[in-house]
Formats: sequence, structure tokens, C-alpha cells
Amino acid sequence: MSESKFNPRNIVLLAIIIFISIIRIAAPHSDNFKEIANFSAVGAIALFGGAYFNSNSKAFGFPLLVLLLSDIFIAQTSGFGFFYPGWYWTYIAFILMVMVSKLIIRKVNVQNVVIAAAAAIIVHWIVSDIGAMYVPGLYEPTLAGFITCLIAAIPFELKFVYGTVIYGVVMFGIFELLKARYPFLKMQKATAA
Repeated sequence: MSESKFNPRNIVLLAIIIFISIIRIAAPHSDNFKEIANFSAVGAIALFGGAYFNSNSKAFGFPLLVLLLSDIFIAQTSGFGFFYPGWYWTYIAFILMVMVSKLIIRKVNVQNVVIAAAAAIIVHWIVSDIGAMYVPGLYEPTLAGFITCLIAAIPFELKFVYGTVIYGVVMFGIFELLKARYPFLKMQKATAA
């Protein structure tokens, strides 16, 4: 089967990403949003897309599109602005997290997913916090200011770790269970003509 065709496997993968993103959209409407602000599925979505989509356009495109659409929805309904200072660093971090997944999770197993998750979390912590340097008056635009920013981000990053791990277990677990039950969801090798 040609990889350029939209097959049932891709539909299931995309459905899982969309389902988890709906949970992300619902969170800002919660009364305790500040407590769960960074407890999101963003890291898990990046890892999942990178691990399971074969083509780079789908691995990067589908999760990035879902992230963008959910960000726009959250910005419109919650009053939080979308184009906050340095917002693009979050997207750069997301793209790098998908890349980490594609490089490390060549075979989906617990070890590879854990290593990729740890690397993606570090990437997110370092790269997305560059954006905070663009908020006027928040941190000095120096190395010392960046280190202060990274230290201040630790409580938020811990929530990101928890979200990545919990949503990752759900996403990878659901798809692996579905693959075991429905063999047509397994990766299909191209046949020689």
C-alpha cells in the first residue's frame, strides 16, 4: 500500500490525537486552570506522531495542525492571547519533540518511548523557555536571566512531565492494544513490483 494514501491506520492515529486534543481544549474552561495549565498532552502528541506516522509530512503535519487548531480555540474561548511574546518557541519545541521521537522511537517499546519522552521533555524545557525571554521585564536577556527562567519553570515543567507520561501511556497503550486486536493497523511494508 502506498504511503501517500490515507489508510485506516492513519485515520486511527489521527483520531487518537484529536481525542486527546479535545481534552486539552476542555482544560482551560476548568475552575482550577492554573493548577493544570502545563498538565497537557502536547508532549505525548509530539512523541506519538513522530513514533507512528511514517511520512514526515504526517508525523509533523498532523500533530502540528491539531496543536495549532487547539491553541486557536483555547485563545478564542479562554481570553488567553494566541500570539503572546515568544509563542513561536513553543512551536519550535514541538517540532523538535517530533524530531526526537522520529530519531529515537524507530521501534515502539517501553525503553525507546521513555528515552524519547525524557529527551523531548528536556527539549521542551529549554526551547520553550526561550520564549519567556521575550516578555518585556520578565527576565534579563542574558545567560543568567535564562538560567533564572529555567529554574522558575521547574514547577510548570514537572506538570508537563506528568502530562507527557500519563497521556503518552494512554495514547501509546490504546494504539498498541488496537494493533494487537486489529492486525491491519500494523505498519504495512511496501511490496516489490
